[in-house]
Amino acid sequence: MMNTKISHLVTCMLLIAFSGIQLHAQEQPNLRKRATQFFNKYEYAHAVELYERLVDVKKPSFSDMEKLAECYYKLQAYDLAENWYTRVLEDKKLKQVNLWNYADVLKQNGKYKEAKQQYTRYANKFGSSARTTLAMEGADSAMRWMAKPTAHVVRNERYINTGLSEFALFPIKGGALYVGEPQVGDVKRDATTGQSFMRIFRADRTTSDGKLTNAAQLTEDFNQSEYHVGPVVCNAAEDVFYLTRTYSGEKTERNRSNGYRFHKHNLELKIYKKIAGSWVEMNFPYNNVKAYSLGHAALTADGETLYYASDMPGGYGGVDIWYSVLGADGVWGKPQNAGSMINSAGDEVFPTVHGDYLYYSSNGFVGMGGLDIFRAKGQRSSFSERENMRFPVNSASDDFAFALVKDTQRETAGYLSSNRKSGAGADDIYAFEQHSAEVKMKHEGWVYSKKDNSAVTSASVTLFDENGQMIGRTQTDPKGAFSFRLEENKTYSIVAEGMGFHMDSLFIKKTIPEQDTVLRTVLHLQPISRVGEKFVLENIFYDFNDFTIRADAAIVLNQLARTMRDNPSLVIELSSHTDSRGAELYNLKLSERRAHAAVDYLVSRGIARDRLIGKGYGESRLVNRCADGVVCSDDEHQENRRTEVEILAF
Repeated sequence: MMNTKISHLVTCMLLIAFSGIQLHAQEQPNLRKRATQFFNKYEYAHAVELYERLVDVKKPSFSDMEKLAECYYKLQAYDLAENWYTRVLEDKKLKQVNLWNYADVLKQNGKYKEAKQQYTRYANKFGSSARTTLAMEGADSAMRWMAKPTAHVVRNERYINTGLSEFALFPIKGGALYVGEPQVGDVKRDATTGQSFMRIFRADRTTSDGKLTNAAQLTEDFNQSEYHVGPVVCNAAEDVFYLTRTYSGEKTERNRSNGYRFHKHNLELKIYKKIAGSWVEMNFPYNNVKAYSLGHAALTADGETLYYASDMPGGYGGVDIWYSVLGADGVWGKPQNAGSMINSAGDEVFPTVHGDYLYYSSNGFVGMGGLDIFRAKGQRSSFSERENMRFPVNSASDDFAFALVKDTQRETAGYLSSNRKSGAGADDIYAFEQHSAEVKMKHEGWVYSKKDNSAVTSASVTLFDENGQMIGRTQTDPKGAFSFRLEENKTYSIVAEGMGFHMDSLFIKKTIPEQDTVLRTVLHLQPISRVGEKFVLENIFYDFNDFTIRADAAIVLNQLARTMRDNPSLVIELSSHTDSRGAELYNLKLSERRAHAAVDYLVSRGIARDRLIGKGYGESRLVNRCADGVVCSDDEHQENRRTEVEILAF
């Protein structure tokens, strides 16, 4: 049985689709009953909309918050899941599943130190196991790997990635094939995710830098199906395709859960051969859609060994890597398990083959997140030297579908898929490169308290690239110091966070050094542990005469939500202030609407309403001389247009 993390991947990647029929008639349901119906049918995208309405009250139901947290967890909205699990765990009756999910969410959000604390709490309360030991070892390893990344440089392929999912790239001559979710047209949608069923796309691929452009959905008949299609691989001649798809017929695996009967549409592997200009469909002989899934094919260069992922009986865990050997008669041999060096008690998916190495993803060995990319040397069922590809190939999220296109002593390049933060959408395709040249730039920094300039020890410091992708994470030493390796001609941002503080951030502009260079910076964290302390939330702007939360303001409010989540006893007043221009009464009402809009936004991010007071002061609390009738510059007026936080309780 697949765990909760893989169950979503099954929907989006292993592509098991569900359709449910209720066993008993219902009266017209109220809001909670409708939410529960969606939840029980695994239609989380629909359920979350209703639970969000149910919890927006002064004293939300524990059950509603619990289900909303789980919906966000299943939909991989881990920031929101963390917010709501934080509130769920305030309940005195601590549920085992909620604590585990909370620890897992912290790990998915890259908070390994906090995740290990919760895994330890889980083990102390509910007993230690191989699963908890693996999770704690993974958190320790991830912290080491992020502090000392490999030389890989990872780039989001933003010309083809969308707000939906793109993944599992397979290089072909002059281009690439991959799986994507169509964005336009009247398409049928997956009830679990709320997104359209997946199809195969093609993109052009430049030879100089591997950039992907001109994405287009294939129009061939094999790309037309009632449910999901993909991923796909092909032989060297590109006239034989091995296509994974969700079985759409009636011979389904039957399941029952929560008063509903389900038809589980498992994966099947189809073979398409181009004969006389047309694609002829053939069935892989070991499909058994009534009993298990089989898909994610990978073909060796000689075309004689086919690897695939399946949860067929006889494996080591939920989903294993298996293989078949092509016989002299042209028929694929019976499935053979790739062995314990490859497979675990967890799940192994998305195999690819490059030379003497098998690359694949697993959640059953020590790793950073949900799925990590591993490689092992050997073939068929004889492998050795299994190793985690580490950060930044792997991340706190799911990383899979590793594909090499260049592999020399001086350079490697290729693609991988990931749902890591800062991507264009859910799952994205990333290019990677690794060069042997030494990096000439280093950043050294210090984190101090804004109150007394004392060093903040054990603060979490994260390095992001210009697209918001996490590049590294470390902790400050007893002197508040930290360091990162940088690349030339790139823009970075650094965010520092600490318990009892509100975060600080800074930008590092592009630099092209002529010699080895060390950049030095200081960040100052705002203490939030003293009642009456006030500070301004920087860079919260509103459109003229409007109180709508803009995207740039949402980023700052998300940071405040994280500060409040990490400091659960914190109670604040969130106040909005205007400059003196305009009528006094109008300014007061506008500032009140803005303050309440900010409070409503924080509540939507899982912060309890009774921890927030929204107050508009208009122009009554100017911070400079710019009162009515005083001539001031735009910059001076801007000082008064601010959003301020006051600590009411800690």
